[in-house]
Amino acid sequence: MDNAILKKRLNTFKSSKGRLKDVGNDVVFEVLRAWENWPGSAADLYRDLGISKMQLVTMIQKAKRLVKSGVIAEPEFKEVKLSSDLALAPGGAPCGIELAWDQGKVIRFGQVELLVDFLKKVA
Repeated sequence: MDNAILKKRLNTFKSSKGRLKDVGNDVVFEVLRAWENWPGSAADLYRDLGISKMQLVTMIQKAKRLVKSGVIAEPEFKEVKLSSDLALAPGGAPCGIELAWDQGKVIRFGQVELLVDFLKKVA
């Protein structure tokens, strides 16, 4: 969920003095997800959401308790599978670098260091 939408949802639970009261479990859980996915500092997050540091801490604690008690179910773990058409290096390891060489030849390197060594030797 976008932080601007989450901020608006949080504002519906704010009193005239700026206190959060009776915040719904779904909103608390969304704050936890926003915190987990936030790339910056926590200070930037609570400022972006328009809440104080302690309000953020309290909601994260509440959300973690809800998850542990099973009130809010965590999404199932999903395995990420790589497609079979990925290029493989000779040892069967995934190949990150492909170099198109002369006469249509393709050379695959699993590590940058191997590519650098190759280029030094052919130079």
